[in-house]
Amino acid sequence: ALLPTPQKSHYTFNLRDFSRIIQGVLLCKPSESFNKAALIRLWSHEALRVFGDRLIDDSDRGWFHRHLEMSCSTKFNTGFYDVFKHLDKGAKKSVTIHDMRNLIFGDFMGAEDGTSKLYCEVKDMAELNIRMEEFLSEYNQQSRKPMDLVMFGFAIEHISRISRILKMPGGNALLVGVGGSGRQSVTRLAAFMAGYTVFQIEISKNYTNTEWREDLKTILRGAGAGSQPMTFLFSDTQIKNETFVEDINNMLNNGEVPNIFPSDERAAICESVRSFAKQVYGKAATDMSMQDLYAFFIKRVKQNLHIVLAFSPIGDAFRDRLRKFPALINCCTIDWFTAWPSDALVAVAQRFLSTVKFDSEKVRSSIVDICQQFHQDVIALSADFLSSLKRRNYVTPTSYLELIVAFKQNLDFKRMEVSQAKIRYDVGLEKLAFAADQVNKMQKELEDLQPELVTSAAATEELMAQIEMKMPGVMETRKVVSAEAAAAQAEADIVTAQKNEVEADLAVAIPALEEAIAALNTIKPNDINEIKALSKPPEKIRMVCRAVCIMLDIKPVRIPDPADPTKRIMDYWGPSQKMLSDSQFINSLMTYDKDNMNPKIVAEIKKDYVENPDFNPEIIAKASKAAEGMCRWIFAMITYDRVAKVVAPKKAALAEAEEKLNATMAALAIKKAELQKVEDDLNGLQNALANAKQKKLDLETQASMCDTKIVRANQLLDGLGGERSRWTDFSSQLSERYEKLTGDVLVSSGLLAYLGPFTAVYRQKQMGLWVAAMKKNNIPCSDSPTLTNTLGDLVKIRQWNIDGLPTDGFSIDNGIIVFNARRWPLMIDPQGQANKWIRNMEKASNLQVVKLTDANYLRSLENSIQFGTPVLLENVGEELDPSLEPLLQKQLFKQGGVNCIRLGDSTVEYSEHFRFYITTKLRNPHYLPEVSVKVTLLNFMITPEGLQDQLLGIVVSQERPDLEEQRNLLIVESAENKRQLKEIEDRILHIMSSSSGNILEDETAIQTLKNSKTLSDEIKTKQAIADETEININSVRQSYAPIAYSSQILFFCIADLANIEPVYQYSLTWFINLFIVSINKSEKGRDVAKRLENLDHHFTYSLYRNVCRSLLEKDKLLFSFLLTSRIMGGKGLIDEEAWFFLLTGGGGMENKHMNPAPEWLNAKCWDAVCRMSEMKKYNIFKEDFTQCLPDWKNIYDSLDPQDQEFPGAFAGERGLGRLCALRTIRPDKIVLAVQKFVAETMGEKFVKPPPFDLQSCYADSSAAVPLVFILSAGSDPMGAVLRAADQLKTHVDPISLGQGQGPKAEKLISRAKEKGTWVVLQNCHLAPSWMTTLEKICEDLDPDEINKGFRLWCTTYPSDVFPVSVLQNGVKMTNEPPKGIRANLLGSYNSDPIANDEFYESCTNHGFEFRRLIFGLCFFHAIVQERRLYGPLGWNIPYEFNESDMRISVQQLKLFLDENDEVPFKALSYTAGECNYGGRVTDDKDRRTLLCILERFYRPEFLEVEHNVTPSGVFRCPEDGTRAFFIEFIDHLPLVASPEVFGLHDNATLTKDQNDTNTLLNSILDTEGGGGKGGGASGSKDDVISSVAQDILQKLPENYDMEYAQLKYPVLWQESMNTVLCQELIRFNNLLSMMRDSLVNIQKAVKGLVVMSSELEVLGNQLFINRIPAMWKARSYPSLKPLSGYITDLQ
Repeated sequence: ALLPTPQKSHYTFNLRDFSRIIQGVLLCKPSESFNKAALIRLWSHEALRVFGDRLIDDSDRGWFHRHLEMSCSTKFNTGFYDVFKHLDKGAKKSVTIHDMRNLIFGDFMGAEDGTSKLYCEVKDMAELNIRMEEFLSEYNQQSRKPMDLVMFGFAIEHISRISRILKMPGGNALLVGVGGSGRQSVTRLAAFMAGYTVFQIEISKNYTNTEWREDLKTILRGAGAGSQPMTFLFSDTQIKNETFVEDINNMLNNGEVPNIFPSDERAAICESVRSFAKQVYGKAATDMSMQDLYAFFIKRVKQNLHIVLAFSPIGDAFRDRLRKFPALINCCTIDWFTAWPSDALVAVAQRFLSTVKFDSEKVRSSIVDICQQFHQDVIALSADFLSSLKRRNYVTPTSYLELIVAFKQNLDFKRMEVSQAKIRYDVGLEKLAFAADQVNKMQKELEDLQPELVTSAAATEELMAQIEMKMPGVMETRKVVSAEAAAAQAEADIVTAQKNEVEADLAVAIPALEEAIAALNTIKPNDINEIKALSKPPEKIRMVCRAVCIMLDIKPVRIPDPADPTKRIMDYWGPSQKMLSDSQFINSLMTYDKDNMNPKIVAEIKKDYVENPDFNPEIIAKASKAAEGMCRWIFAMITYDRVAKVVAPKKAALAEAEEKLNATMAALAIKKAELQKVEDDLNGLQNALANAKQKKLDLETQASMCDTKIVRANQLLDGLGGERSRWTDFSSQLSERYEKLTGDVLVSSGLLAYLGPFTAVYRQKQMGLWVAAMKKNNIPCSDSPTLTNTLGDLVKIRQWNIDGLPTDGFSIDNGIIVFNARRWPLMIDPQGQANKWIRNMEKASNLQVVKLTDANYLRSLENSIQFGTPVLLENVGEELDPSLEPLLQKQLFKQGGVNCIRLGDSTVEYSEHFRFYITTKLRNPHYLPEVSVKVTLLNFMITPEGLQDQLLGIVVSQERPDLEEQRNLLIVESAENKRQLKEIEDRILHIMSSSSGNILEDETAIQTLKNSKTLSDEIKTKQAIADETEININSVRQSYAPIAYSSQILFFCIADLANIEPVYQYSLTWFINLFIVSINKSEKGRDVAKRLENLDHHFTYSLYRNVCRSLLEKDKLLFSFLLTSRIMGGKGLIDEEAWFFLLTGGGGMENKHMNPAPEWLNAKCWDAVCRMSEMKKYNIFKEDFTQCLPDWKNIYDSLDPQDQEFPGAFAGERGLGRLCALRTIRPDKIVLAVQKFVAETMGEKFVKPPPFDLQSCYADSSAAVPLVFILSAGSDPMGAVLRAADQLKTHVDPISLGQGQGPKAEKLISRAKEKGTWVVLQNCHLAPSWMTTLEKICEDLDPDEINKGFRLWCTTYPSDVFPVSVLQNGVKMTNEPPKGIRANLLGSYNSDPIANDEFYESCTNHGFEFRRLIFGLCFFHAIVQERRLYGPLGWNIPYEFNESDMRISVQQLKLFLDENDEVPFKALSYTAGECNYGGRVTDDKDRRTLLCILERFYRPEFLEVEHNVTPSGVFRCPEDGTRAFFIEFIDHLPLVASPEVFGLHDNATLTKDQNDTNTLLNSILDTEGGGGKGGGASGSKDDVISSVAQDILQKLPENYDMEYAQLKYPVLWQESMNTVLCQELIRFNNLLSMMRDSLVNIQKAVKGLVVMSSELEVLGNQLFINRIPAMWKARSYPSLKPLSGYITDLQ
């Protein structure tokens, strides 16, 4: 059944779900094709959408599918297969839940105009795919943020589901899936298909509730008062405050957020919706009140607003929100985005790889399958990664897309690169082969040319003789003809001058004539008729007509004078009319004989008309256009006549001269012809001579060119002939490489896309599996492809190494990923290697380094984006600022023709040169998919090889600075040489491949090749010398390699301590500085080997001392053992099988071997013996153990088995084997055996942690280096800090952090930095929210700007909230009682006031007694503290006795001795036993024990000269002496104290030692990265909770029978305790009832039978971690025990 278990808390169903199904069915309109089968399909589809889409696993979907089939047959009386058989694509005769994914209804298949957008079944999936592609294409054309989606079946299903929800009025969706699963993308596309606007809030750094409410107002106004529906897309990554979810819950329920609109805005909203109300209610809307209008507004919001929530199911937040805000389930349709199914993975790969060329379709199919396998493999690898190393990695669809895209792009690029490189080598080889072939050909050609050269020379000499013989006659004839030609030319020049003069005169008349002709052409017959019709024409017209008549020699007629009839006058008008009437009039004017005009007529015209000012064409034009033309004609004729009279004589003279010239030129032509014949003969000879000479020259040039080509060919062959074999090899290798590129690039792309977060071991393991898979699938690939060989550039990599990138392959792979991944890199960089590399690499590019805590980091980022400078964002946490999202997702858009990006509130121009790097110092960050899909996660933790290389460089630079400096110069020089060689080879190949035709004819190319080759040979010579020098240097350097190797082992040893406590953080910089100090302080040696031995010992112990001071007492022996085992492992002295057995006890099934001694050897020990015998090295242990049973029984019964000699095969055994054997029969003594093992292997000083020394810690600090106290129960370092301040005469400002104390602390720190005083921040773990501020303060501490006396002290319990950077860079200390009697005594003698020699010798009256009793008091102090380790055997209640108790007791001791003649033992016992120490004791038995222990020291017998503290005499009192003498005496006391010291039985240590052993081995297992192994066997968390609850239920006693109890213990005056007893029984019954009910309910909640409330969830979590639940404590008796002990007590 679908029950709401904790993992399926959204499996709650109600009538709203039923209504959604009916609502969905009603979306479909009846039609002719809608029948019973269609209805069943529609109903099934709606049920799947409402119920099926929320199911999270295949088992639930299968259950639902079976019930769907059953309902179809029982309720509809129809066969399920009959209805859905069209979905059976494989002809299986059954329809599976997988087939039902193709059951899709929607309204998106209709036309865009909406006329045919009906909600109906989509049966053609291919058509649906095309339709979706069209929608996506349209969306990308219109959107500023186009989406690169693949329309495969899985995506289409989700789009159709969301489209269905948006289709419904008030339809809201809850999309549940990990980041990168496409929730937001498909929502945007579905909303676009529906024509809705999508609103999404933009989170910025300063986004608060105020901005949130303003955004909600915008949404509500848009939906309620807007013209179209809206989609509000909201992701859980945008929840900056849980009130956001509460507001959304209100909107889902009611359509509004209560009181969000003030009255004025509410009134404006009401008015804005009135127009919409009129459309619904008509005129009635005019009378609607404000309340009615607002209710209408809310109604429209509910209809038009579609809220789509994109939440992630990872973590507890999702379940908490569903429980707190039920509308998320009740008012939303849930769509659960599962991991992509196999068909989705295949579809995406097929889509993207469809355009890539492969050798065959079989290879393409195999690659698609392999891509899918990559995805599944990394999911399994991530689970192993989490189980083994507690590191989380999420595999999302985004990673898969990254794989496909990276493969496609890199394959295209590498194919082009390799093919071009091969072509260049092949062309080079062709040119060399051509040159070699041409040499022989040209030698023969040169020999063949010699006879031709001789023949050509003879022919040339003969021709020259003939020319010399004919030359005098030709020259004489040429001389005569030249003289005559000169005279003729002079005469021709005179004629030409005359001709030019005549033509110049004519040039004046001709334009006027042409102008007149043009004027005549403009005269139209109508114009002439108009003039002709005039009875009394104007005078100007008369004058023109008169002049024309004169020119045409037309006589006037005599008529009576109009003014005086008695007289007669000569009149031209009559003749003019007749003249004008002539049809040839205009033609007669045009053909007028202008060359033979009557001089008399010309004179008359000139006198009477031309000189008349009124006879002007412009004036005449006013009277008549025709008259104007005639007037211009007259002017032209007169002008022509004037010119013609002048020109006529000249023309006659010119004709005579031309006739004479023609005769002269004819005679000259005859002479020239004669000369030409002679010259032609001569030219023929000269041409023949020129041809002969040219032929001779050509032959000589050809011979010379042959010589030159032979020289050039020899140069080419001599210079590049040696390259032939190398180029041939390269060409062959490139051919092979091209063939294998497909597989190599695919593996590299898998590394790029998936394996960035993994460590080197996991990467190599997975890549090996992938290569094997590709070989199996016949995909061509190399045997061991690497990212460096496939995508790396050796020149760039060498430069990266110079810039600080470690030289190991893992780090180089990371560098390649940084520059080849599409997403910006986020580097997990706890040691700062990536940070250092990027700073050096980008230094020349003006790198900007910012932190999220910087106030103006966004401003710096904007400037860098705009100007193209790189940015390093360092020290990020597990969450990134939401303002960075557009940058991380590269949401670019075009604005004004340039790429822009929106960052925060501003739009910034995006430079293509911008680069962005992100680093974090967290060792094991947990990045949720919402973050990891936006970046390329890279594990940049340093590798052993990389660190070893660094340390080798450091030790050589310190020991042999000359050598290291020379090597560094060589590295740079070699890198430059290799870069130049590569450039020269590229240049040579480019010249050879780009030269057209015969390269031997290209002198420039040959010379360039010669120069390049010469330079290349010079560089190679230099490089050979450099290589030889480097080999010599490296051989010397390698002599120092052992110390580098052993030191890197030490670093990874301390780095693994963080797996035990999060505060055990040590930076690589600190480690290297400590290494350098050891190099300078360690003893020199007679040779390198001795020197390295001294350095190794010094550094190992120096590291031990420095790390020990920052470790809690419980972990100091663990560190010693870990150090020892790692050093031995580095030397190959650790048997891995034995080591694993020691830590885990081995693993195996049921032991079938019979126990040989069940009377004393328990089954657990015998099983361990048998498991140890399974190891190869100790395979005879079982038989040997059986043979030596009595001896092993002695070991088993011994009080100190770790010191006994082992029998049989283990006789004389030392080391790990002895520890394994001891683990089998006496595991409780492993801790003591480990102490002995470390002392024997490393020296006793490694099991004697140095005492706390605040002075040395202070000396290691500075004003910019904080000091951090790591606290444990009962430790209080304030006293030591205050005493140190008093000694240094400085002021201390302590402040205990907590709520509201952050600003006060900041003010104290600011003031102290100026004054040079100290600030102590106590209990930093209680202020997690302020820790980022503390980190910023510590990062900003600049030693040059603050007072040198300033110190920042911090105290914190082990907590992961304390900033890692402060821990790594600060001086860490612990100040807790040392573990062990000896160490505790040393600590007391080195603490105030005993450490003060003046105080120690200050008691003059009773000096001996004072010193002896101080020793006794210190011993007492050690005993009372150490007894806590024995649990209830030591103290009933573990008291926090601390240093202040002893300090006041010592001061009182001196006071009493100074004031009394005798030692006042009673007073001393009272003050110490009853007051100072006894004041903490609440249990009377503990008080009695305390006084008994104190009495052993505060009594007269203790002052005896020889007094044994313990009966055995192992611990005794020292003789009197100085404090130094006492310290030396204490230093020789036994390392381990037996139980007799504490007054306990020898068996008292069994439980304690066993617990110590378990703690030690489990902690070491954590450092080995195996702490999580085997956890899967115990089942899931829910299974564990259910199992624990059931177990406790079975162990719970029955409730007490109160009726029987009250009868047996009635209320009596004499027995008052009866009342108390009955009351206690009632309380116990209440507790038991409440426990029983809660355990039953938690089991039901785990099974989903009841809802998992917050109280039950807390109960389950506490049961899981073995703690007493808080709800039980409220009704329980007080108990400090874990859950298991509590239940045991309860029984």
